[in-house]
Amino acid sequence: MAKKPKTFDCVEMKRRTQEEILAEWESRKHEFSSYGTFLEAAIQESEWTHKTWERARKQRTPVAP
Repeated sequence: MAKKPKTFDCVEMKRRTQEEILAEWESRKHEFSSYGTFLEAAIQESEWTHKTWERARKQRTPVAP
């Protein structure tokens, strides 16, 4: 079986994402008391986060009493 050529570099994606987060922090750090509060706010503002939590809630199975 022949190997498929690699089309996605997860290390590059992580590096790029971290650069984007750092750039946003640098432009907005005057709004927050710490990097942690900035991250919490960014998570709350994220549409992706809200959709992900909603999917997780729908997939949860209730625990029997």
